[in-house]
Amino acid sequence: MLRALAAFAFALLAAATAAAQDQPRIAIPNFWDPRIRLDRPEPGPPRVVRFLTDDDYPPFHFAGPDGALTGFSVELARAVCDKLGWTCTIQPRRFDTLLDSLGEGRGDVLAAAMNLTPAIRERFAASHLYFRAPARFVTTRGNVRAELDGESLQGRRVAVVSGTAHQAFLERLMPFVQRRETSGLNAAVAALRSGDAEYVFGDGPALALLISASGGELAFSGGPYLESRYFGEGVAFLLRKDDPALQRAIDYALQSLWDDGTYSRFYLRFFPVSPF
Repeated sequence: MLRALAAFAFALLAAATAAAQDQPRIAIPNFWDPRIRLDRPEPGPPRVVRFLTDDDYPPFHFAGPDGALTGFSVELARAVCDKLGWTCTIQPRRFDTLLDSLGEGRGDVLAAAMNLTPAIRERFAASHLYFRAPARFVTTRGNVRAELDGESLQGRRVAVVSGTAHQAFLERLMPFVQRRETSGLNAAVAALRSGDAEYVFGDGPALALLISASGGELAFSGGPYLESRYFGEGVAFLLRKDDPALQRAIDYALQSLWDDGTYSRFYLRFFPVSPF
């Protein structure tokens, strides 16, 4: 995923939101089955719920120009608290300390864009998924195709960051492309711009930010790839396993936020270029 300076990310999202108003449709993913309805939990005694997050991972969680935490995951956490009538705090911690901080009881819920893995599920409980990060192809605007398949990608030069799940996916499932392995996402985009590559393959949310900043030069081509073996199960709120009532309440709140349109409003705010 793309890490950036928080002020830059905030300005970029604001500019992209304005630009996106000219687009006819933004794809909003739906992770909730309408046939499954959750009962509102009993209110129980008043409680303070401590959320933990990171402050340098736009558009999911980052510090705005005033230093206040914001982002898709952060605002969903706040909306969950409002929906359930909880008093909540949201504390930033370094990303690589988040799981241990939750496990050691320094917080109650982890609200960070951390892909679920078998190891995480063994250690923690997880709410219903509220996001998945698809892989996408990006190209220059004049080279965009509505669909990409094996035939159209045969022999094409594709830039991808070396050592990533996206590189492994291409190597295993698309051996017919010519990989241009790079040290980072910016280098992959540079290869596209120079003509050394015809496409970039990588993380959808990170590429969406780059598309927003490109002034119409870049665009997604083809559709999203969601193979969980390579790109993870998705993103959920994480909790310790000793509080199932907390998990049930969060699941109810998330479904309610989808039903009342709050989820869609946040999605459009933080993903004006949808990675889906």
